[in-house]
Amino acid sequence: MGWWEITADTLAAGRFALSPLAETTAALKTLHRGTAAHPGERAWLDAHLPAYRARLAADPPTALLVRCALRPTWNATFLTPAPTGDADQDFPAELARIRDTPPATARADLVEALAGAPLPAALRHRADLPERAAVLLDWVWRRTVLPDWPHRRRVLEADVLARTARLGSGGWVAALDGMRPGLRWLGANRLQISAHDHPARQLGGARLLFVPVTPQQSWLSWNTDGRTPPRSAVVYPCSGALAEPDRPPVPGALTALLGGGRAAVLVLLGAPKSTTQLVALTGQGLGSVGRHLQVLRDAGLIARRRAGRSVLYRRTDAGEAVVRAVTAGPEPSGPPSPTPTCGRSTRSR
Repeated sequence: MGWWEITADTLAAGRFALSPLAETTAALKTLHRGTAAHPGERAWLDAHLPAYRARLAADPPTALLVRCALRPTWNATFLTPAPTGDADQDFPAELARIRDTPPATARADLVEALAGAPLPAALRHRADLPERAAVLLDWVWRRTVLPDWPHRRRVLEADVLARTARLGSGGWVAALDGMRPGLRWLGANRLQISAHDHPARQLGGARLLFVPVTPQQSWLSWNTDGRTPPRSAVVYPCSGALAEPDRPPVPGALTALLGGGRAAVLVLLGAPKSTTQLVALTGQGLGSVGRHLQVLRDAGLIARRRAGRSVLYRRTDAGEAVVRAVTAGPEPSGPPSPTPTCGRSTRSR
């Protein structure tokens, strides 16, 4: 069992962060694995796997590099650096950290990923391994992630918002629940991070980050360059069910009554949500969501209240009645159905 020793200060300062590079690395790992965790991932693989395999077939050194770097229980450390956690971190800046890895460090990390087995002769003396890794990740980003990055980002933001809400109501034990296999709080400053038997690590003074990705991939990372403050990260697959709780379809009648955007907001407000959550869940812009909220408030269908630093919106009784009415549909016409007798209905089956 692997675990990290985390001080109370480190855990208290822990935060969630998004990383375009982590999302791209997760996509690369999925392409490398070649199997899908769910139908949506299967469709994505069907669209991109042939081009990926053709890309590696034309570049044998990079294909060998990937096979050595992405192992079943360990990734080459230089390939999965811990994000900085900066809100404005972009993909080129993150990728530069891989590209700047000293070649000797990259080779040592590959040997570690291979569990001490010798590095293949074709890679043993190459000085371009970090550059090759960066070029491949840039290809994966541009071809398979960037085209739908806005949607992916909304899903990731929704997951972070949902886990932040769990953190506020149940602490880190609740926020970490179900994050990745083998991850759980053990108490006594110990966070179990894996079911595998990895050496314990002390994170005193390190920045602790939790990074969601949309592919069903998970790994641990930390920075080893010595040039930036120490950071450790848990990269985990976001949960669609958690990120979008209780999100029923918007009834067509409600869309006809209010418009699609406004109806979507009203349906989501069966439970309190902030403007930021609504933006993440609906994919609408902040200005559009703000206008919808104002119209719904003026109509008496929603109300707002302050909770700490957040302003939360929720349907009023009138709003509940509107949603319930359109969801129930029109009253049946014709004579009423016979009243069932005790224990048995007079209606045929």
